[in-house]
Formats: sequence, C-alpha cells, structure tokens
Amino acid sequence: MRGRSVVVTGAGSGIGRAVVLACARRGASVAALDIDAERAVSVADEASAAGSPRAVGIGCDVSVEESVRGGYDQAVEALSGLDGVCANAGVEINAPLHEFELEQWRRVLDVNLVGMFLTCREAVRRLVETGATGSIVCTSSPSAFVGFAGGGNSAYAASKGGVSAFVRSAALDYARHGIRVNAVVPGATDTPMLVSERDGAARDDALRHIRSAAQEQIPLGRLGRPDEIAAAVVWLLSPEASYVTGAHLVCDGGLLAKSANDF
Repeated sequence: MRGRSVVVTGAGSGIGRAVVLACARRGASVAALDIDAERAVSVADEASAAGSPRAVGIGCDVSVEESVRGGYDQAVEALSGLDGVCANAGVEINAPLHEFELEQWRRVLDVNLVGMFLTCREAVRRLVETGATGSIVCTSSPSAFVGFAGGGNSAYAASKGGVSAFVRSAALDYARHGIRVNAVVPGATDTPMLVSERDGAARDDALRHIRSAAQEQIPLGRLGRPDEIAAAVVWLLSPEASYVTGAHLVCDGGLLAKSANDF
C-alpha cells in the first residue's frame, strides 16, 4: 500500500477508522471522510501518527451529492491522487416492517445504498477521466444473503442486498478500465454501530447480550474486531488482490456457513 492514496467513508469510528489506520500503517496516504468532521480530523491525526505520509480528515454526508463531490475534491487535492476507495459509511435502524416509518426507511437507503452509489460513482468518474486504475471496496453484510432471526432488519437488509448487487454489476462494467470493485462482508463486529440505537445502561446490557449470544451462535465463538475486517479490506485494496473483482470476501466468523439446524 506504500505510495497509494485511499479514501475511506464512515471513517470516524468502527470499521472505517480501522481501515484508515491499517492503510496508514502500510504507508498509504489516507482521507478519512465522515459526517462528523471532528471525528474525521481526529482519525486523520491518528493516521499521521501511525505512519501515513499524508492524512486528511474531511466532513462529508455521503447521502448528499454535493457533499460527496466536495469531499473528493479536498481528498484528491490533499493526497495528490486516488488509487483506492472504501465505501463504508452506513447506518442501521431496526423495527418491525409494519411499524417502520417511511422517513426511517429512506434514511437507511439514502446512506447505505445511495451514499455508496455516490461514493463509487465519484471515484469511478475520476479514475476513468485520468485513465488510472484503482480498487473500490464496498461494505456489505450477511443480511444481503440471509434473514436475521432477530427480525426488524428489512431496511438494512434491503440496502445491503443492493450494495452486493451493485458490486457485481459495477465490477463487470469497469473491469476493462482496470478498476476492481469488490465487497467485504463483515459479520457481527464489536463497533459502536452494533448498539447504536441504545444509550447508557441499555447499551451496556445489549452489548453483554450480544457478546453472550456470539459465543453460542458464531462458529468462532466471538464478535469480530474492526482491525480483522480492515485487514480484509486492505488486501482487496492492494495489488495483492489484482485478479479479484466482483467478489465478496466474507469475514463473519463462520456465520454464513452455518445451518440453523442441529440435525
């Protein structure tokens, strides 16, 4: 990754932050984009301390076209180029379908799917215009492939199903340009988003429940760590994955490989 320039959305915490720092430790220049500009700047500072030759934090709402375009303008100028993108920004709102408000549904789709489209489109436009090759990694989810027994996941599942379908299509469209498009599929990962809808004691109780359930339900017996998902993303971004496009790299502790039946 040394000498490469990478843009990461949703970089203020969790998997996005871990991707920024993993790229930095491997010598890449990085732009940390997040809707929370202060968090983005803080992560960029961490990246500089971790060894990134150039690191910049930029406030960006991926659901707004002008914000994405402006974020790329700043990032490409600061990094003097663009080689890779991790389209990671996402939100999760859960509710039974008959109780889902349209505004909530649209928010999930606007960030997770429309935001991913805008992030990838801006990257591809710039790469095609300059004749450069590059690598794009989108964050999908096991919910793109299976339903969650816990329920209430319709909006998130729909958004991530769209991400996975998009990745396959875009990979075919831009292979001739030398632009690779892949997805990483994180399972339950120990990040703030895991219990983002809860606060205080309720948040702590939810985390204890999730960690206990992970021991029983995930074959590897635990939640994933953000740095483990980041390692997969960095590999897909790197020249080591030069013959990989249109693929899904599943990092879920064996969850998707497991049948719910014990017979």
